[in-house]
Amino acid sequence: MPPEILVAAIAAAAVLLITIGFASRPPKDAVQARLEQLVVQPKSLEEYELQAPFFERAVRPLVKRLARAGRRGDQGGIIARTDAKLEKAGYPGGLRGADWMGVKLLAAIAFAVLGFVLGLVLGGITGGLFFALVGAGVGFMGPEFWLGRKIRSRAQDMVLQLPDALDLLTISVEAGLGFDAALAKVVEKMEGPLVAEFRQALAEIRMGRSRRDALRDVAKRADSQPINNFIGAIVQAEQLGVPIAKVLQIQSNQLRIERRQRAEEAAAKAPVKMLFPMVGCIFPTIFIVILGPAIVTVMKGVGV
Repeated sequence: MPPEILVAAIAAAAVLLITIGFASRPPKDAVQARLEQLVVQPKSLEEYELQAPFFERAVRPLVKRLARAGRRGDQGGIIARTDAKLEKAGYPGGLRGADWMGVKLLAAIAFAVLGFVLGLVLGGITGGLFFALVGAGVGFMGPEFWLGRKIRSRAQDMVLQLPDALDLLTISVEAGLGFDAALAKVVEKMEGPLVAEFRQALAEIRMGRSRRDALRDVAKRADSQPINNFIGAIVQAEQLGVPIAKVLQIQSNQLRIERRQRAEEAAAKAPVKMLFPMVGCIFPTIFIVILGPAIVTVMKGVGV
């Protein structure tokens, strides 16, 4: 028998024996297989740390260290005022006042390093120092602009959510629920920044705080005139003994009118906002299409 055929026959026999061996193994017990799926293998500390996001593993510890430095240098209650701003923004990233100072210091250092490298490439040491100072200022003040925009955006979202929340609150009160129970129904059925504020106020009321103070804190954190009007009407109705259902119905109708007025105002501003893109983008193209052939004809007639 030729050696090639002998090798092929041995290889085929080996593959056949392996297949038979795998097929003839006793099936795994179903209960044992289920237990293996349920048992959680213990993980090491390194694996737990690697599961955390990069911000939690690398950036947040550095922010905490810089926050301690910012807390030591706090003068005039800057951290307290910053914490009040963060409260209006909903504490983005779970950051508090001292943590926010750490974020600003970290951004200032990062932008200073980037500015120094850029200035070093463009203008040498002098340019590097100048760009480093500019970058440090931009990095230190940039988070404040972002925070202000975050506060305005959250306030706008709360204003947009208020009519729907007020409708559900009115329906619940008219159905026979008390104000606290109706507020709990709103918290249960809806989500959003305004509902989060109502959830916090409801938790404070259940802990024994007066409804008036809890709702006034909601108005302070919301920093929006429609929500201030709504909270003021509820507090005044509670003080004067006016039925809450009637007040809610009036407020709901008023909010619908205000929402329609805001939509009309935005529609009236649309033509003015569209004017600048039209002048900058559309009109030059139209001028090229209309006047381009005429300019070419004139230039050929002149002989240029």
